[in-house]
Amino acid sequence: MEDPGYPGARGALLGAGARLVPVPIDTEGLVVQLGKERAPQARLAFVTPSHQFPLGVTMSIARRLSLLEWARAAGAWIIEDDYDSEFRYVGRPLAALQGIDRANRVLYLGTVSKVLFPAMRLGYLVVPPDLIKAFIAARLFTNIHPPLLEQVTLATFLKEGHFVRHIRQMRQLYQERQLTLVELGRETLAGALDLQPTVGGMHLIGWLPSKQDDRQVARAAARVSVDVSPLSIYTLEGTVRTGILLGYTAVGAQEMRAGLERLASVLVRRQ
Repeated sequence: MEDPGYPGARGALLGAGARLVPVPIDTEGLVVQLGKERAPQARLAFVTPSHQFPLGVTMSIARRLSLLEWARAAGAWIIEDDYDSEFRYVGRPLAALQGIDRANRVLYLGTVSKVLFPAMRLGYLVVPPDLIKAFIAARLFTNIHPPLLEQVTLATFLKEGHFVRHIRQMRQLYQERQLTLVELGRETLAGALDLQPTVGGMHLIGWLPSKQDDRQVARAAARVSVDVSPLSIYTLEGTVRTGILLGYTAVGAQEMRAGLERLASVLVRRQ
């Protein structure tokens, strides 16, 4: 498991009886060699290579190839959670890890709840040919009647080109909001929070100075009606730096400024 990483996947794997081995993230993504050393008999790796959650790192091509080679040689599997790669603001969209897999070891997950709206509870899973029958059987046991109306509506939305236009518009809007958050954050939170832009995504990490307790900061922020997530809740082993996650895609500039000012009052008092 990536560390820090997505707690939803962590919970699902623990519920299935898996023994989790945390592997740190650096500027190139999952440190594959360290993962091989820590868990030489591992059967599965869970990764978010396009936009690592929560750190926002993009996995380098060297690391991708290394991870794929590990899975091929070990006869292991890779779950690729591609949860928000549509919102990339720099350069061309990245090819999925599954797209360069020649050994059929990658299970590719995606969702429309982020790219459309949270109430649209539809996801998709692309599995290697050898696993299709097993996953169809599992699907029948979990829910024999999938939400047909929503799927037909979404299929029509895609076929008529509305989805592509929607993504194009949202990508531009979200990029503008990310830049607004960075600019307002530097103006309002200078010295109290290190806020840097990323190449994509729907949130930024604000790094706290001097190893401040990010959980205490999040609780203090909640008391002034600012909802942030502490980075430490996403880790298994802990992090060298602490920080908070700030979402920006659903927040306009005026509301963003007001929230940052309230957050600043909390952070200044804690210094």
